[in-house]
Amino acid sequence: MIIGVPKEIKDHETRVGITPAGAAALTAAGNTVLVESGAGESSAFPDAEYQAAGAKILATAAEVWNASEMVVKVKEPIGPELGYFRPGLILFTYLHLAPLPELTDALLNNKVTGIAYETIRDRSGALPLLLPMSEVAGRMSVQVGASYLEHDKGGRGVLLGGVPGVLPGNVCIIGGGIVGTNAAKVALGLGARVTIIDLSLNRLRELDDIFGGRVNTLASNPHNIARVVEQADLLVGAVLVAGASAPRVVSEEMVSHMKKCAVIVDVAIDQGGCIATVRPTTHSAPTFVKHGVLHYCVTNMPAAVPHTSTLALTHATLPYVMRFAQQGVEAVIRQEKGVQEGVNTFAGTLTYPGVAQSQQRPWKPIAELL
Repeated sequence: MIIGVPKEIKDHETRVGITPAGAAALTAAGNTVLVESGAGESSAFPDAEYQAAGAKILATAAEVWNASEMVVKVKEPIGPELGYFRPGLILFTYLHLAPLPELTDALLNNKVTGIAYETIRDRSGALPLLLPMSEVAGRMSVQVGASYLEHDKGGRGVLLGGVPGVLPGNVCIIGGGIVGTNAAKVALGLGARVTIIDLSLNRLRELDDIFGGRVNTLASNPHNIARVVEQADLLVGAVLVAGASAPRVVSEEMVSHMKKCAVIVDVAIDQGGCIATVRPTTHSAPTFVKHGVLHYCVTNMPAAVPHTSTLALTHATLPYVMRFAQQGVEAVIRQEKGVQEGVNTFAGTLTYPGVAQSQQRPWKPIAELL
């Protein structure tokens, strides 16, 4: 198979779809890997390493897209990338289609097979390709939030860990999944007081065991959320509904009652956000203020640490890329139910129910189209 790796063009998106090690494995198996010049530079993977791995370096994105049977990216295509779509193209990347109807239209109209990292499931039902970036984003959420709590960045001037004689800051995490758990690890490491809110009582029991009772756990309901949000110095949004729009569990009224210059980091922003006052931001302009609260809603947070993020992501994605290349995409889809769930568009048809529900579109299961 001919596999293309274009340079990411989203604002400050510094990750790359395949590492040189991944390119070496694919070429050793008889595949052709085409890499746009400079695609791995920001992740500390120069062109020379790809060439040494057997990949071919092409000068432009157009050359890579037009010559590839499957394009492997990190983030959803934007702007001029939509012009490279064509029938039969296989696109393997984070798609996050629920809040992106225009991208959905482009994929459907051009009959692209769009396979989304964030909706593939493994045999246990977990989301193996979402997990590594959720780990990164969860840990970064507190790191970033702690930084923006500094006075010169617009925050309350709170040190999350406090000092002897001064209470630590309050961190409220909405959602106890991978993002929330990793956020809690860093917040506890900094010495903050941490509260995690989740709908699942079983998950709250697990978190209580994981952290040895060092985090406060609360069942999710509007009363509990309002009470804890009002006390938060840092609020982390970590609610996930795989492939669908995130529910807005924190209302604008709740945000209006937060402390002045408190900080919100909504990691769920890729799926629309779980806090009513959020909107997508970029690494170039990461924050805005509403109701006196500083909001950080960057849709590609892990791009701030691209070397770590690229390695973590491709460790998870490469086995799938290899199987697609060696067995054929349709054969792998037929064989594995979890991969079927990763297919969001196929031959002009929407195939993922979460996106269909979010955009109020018709859909068909991929099994009916093969």
